[in-house]
Order: sequence, then structure tokens, then C-alpha cells
Amino acid sequence: MAKRIGSGLLSFPVTHFDAQLQFDEGPYREHCAWMLEHDVAGLFSAGGTGEFFSLTPAEVASVVSAAVAETAGRVPVIAGCGYGTAIAVEQAKAAETSGADGLLLLPPYLMTANQEGLSEHIEAVCRATKMGVIVYNRDNGVIKEDALERLCDRNPNLVGFKDGVGDIELMMRIYGRMGDRLTYIGGLPTAETFAAPYLEMGVTTYSSAIFNFMPEWALAFYKSVRARDLMTVREQLNQFVLPYIALRNRNQGYAVSIVKAGMEVIGRPAGSVRPPLTNLTDEEKQQLAALVSAVSRQTVAA
Repeated sequence: MAKRIGSGLLSFPVTHFDAQLQFDEGPYREHCAWMLEHDVAGLFSAGGTGEFFSLTPAEVASVVSAAVAETAGRVPVIAGCGYGTAIAVEQAKAAETSGADGLLLLPPYLMTANQEGLSEHIEAVCRATKMGVIVYNRDNGVIKEDALERLCDRNPNLVGFKDGVGDIELMMRIYGRMGDRLTYIGGLPTAETFAAPYLEMGVTTYSSAIFNFMPEWALAFYKSVRARDLMTVREQLNQFVLPYIALRNRNQGYAVSIVKAGMEVIGRPAGSVRPPLTNLTDEEKQQLAALVSAVSRQTVAA
């Protein structure tokens, strides 16, 4: 699983909600099927862009089960997992029962722990399942290279490291220490922004939220990154990614909201985001639509 997801582009489907903000399984499965029509190496189900933080544990299990059923083994499904250790362990077991291929272990809820406590949290989840575990380094859950090496020595199923911190020195220390022992995944918001420099640090893949509504563009960009075609990468950053980021940065929480807005723009709506997130304004959606339209025409022409 780890080798497979490290060989191509990843994405995390948004979680579809109906008018009452309840999980809407049919459209969600249709969206997963549409994503699988393109060359995606794996799906993160109920991850950050899938609003993991707004789902109950039972809903996380339902979303993951739906993704597993729809993918039917064609690509690995990596289930979101997190909160406190006891809940994370329960979620890990539920994901394994549902047939998921791996776990994305998000930071623990609220508390900032020392390296010993964070290590115990990660190890408890690893020991609760036979699936591969990817630890997501970000926010209040930042594991350092010494602790990570000890965890890898004790837990063979700790197979991946996703970076959402952006500390280049830490990333190099981890890669220098662990080498090919782990699969490295870019996990900073709008990962395309950092994809080219991160490739030089062993980060061969990243999870693209943009894939949800512009899969052809996302794949073309990823191929340019892997080919080290920096001229094309820079061109696409200037034409789409940086204007997209400027729109995303207009409000807190828009990293998820703008993806659902993108879904609406292309005629594949996924419903509103759940509170405490808020949707883009109509004016912002129009600006996003103009940006997507311009770049889509260029992609088709190419």
C-alpha cells in the first residue's frame, strides 16, 4: 500500500452533505467513482478535506465504508483517524473492519503533548490494527526524528509520514534519518505550491484537494513536478495556484470551503460545509468559476 500511494498522485474526496447537512452516500459514491476514472493512486476518505473534524465517529465509519465499497480494491483507501487515543483506536478498528487499506492518523484533539506522550498515542493506534499507518505531522501533533525512528523500529506498520508543518529542516532530518523506510506525502494546504521543492526531499507524492474538481489539471501538474519541468510548474503556479490561494486566504477555514465551491462550479455540487466552516460568498464563487474556466480551457488546448 505504501509503495503504491507513493508512486502517483493522491486525493481526498469531499464528503457530500444533503440539505440537512447529513452524509449523502449516493452522491459521495458517485464522486469517488468519477475520481477513479482518472489516474489517482489512492483516496483519503474522511480526511481533512473530507471534513473529518466535523464528522462523528459513526459517520467517519460510514464514509469510509462507502469509499471502500465504491473503489472495490482498485486503489487503496486511507481512512481518517484521530481525536483522543481511545477514540482513535476505535476508529482504527472500525476502518479495518470496513476494509480500508490504511490509516491517516491526524493530530490528537486540543492537547499539545511532549514527544513521549505523542509517541504513545501513535503506537497505540499502530498496535490496534494490521493496516499501514501514516502519521500526519501538523499543528499540535509534531513528531521529531528521534521519536519517529523509535516508533518505526517497534511498529512495522508505521509506513508513512505526511508533512503539514513546512519545517524544511525537520523534514530533512527525518528523511536523512529514515530514508526509504517511509513513504513521504506532502500535506501542506494547497500542496501543489510546495510539490517541486518537496520532491527533492524524498516527498514523491501529495494529496491534491484540487483533484476534486480539476482532475485533469491536477494530474498534468503532478506529471510536470515529477518530470522536474520547473518552467511549467512555475507557469501553472502563477496562472492558477497562486490566484486560487489568494481566494482561499480571504477567510479562515476556506481551505475546505473553496474545494466544495469548486465542485459547485463544475456542476457536481457536494452540499454545504458544516459549521463552524462557512461557504464562499457568491462573489467569491464567481471569481473561482472564472479562474477554473480559464485554466480548464488551457488544459483542453494542451
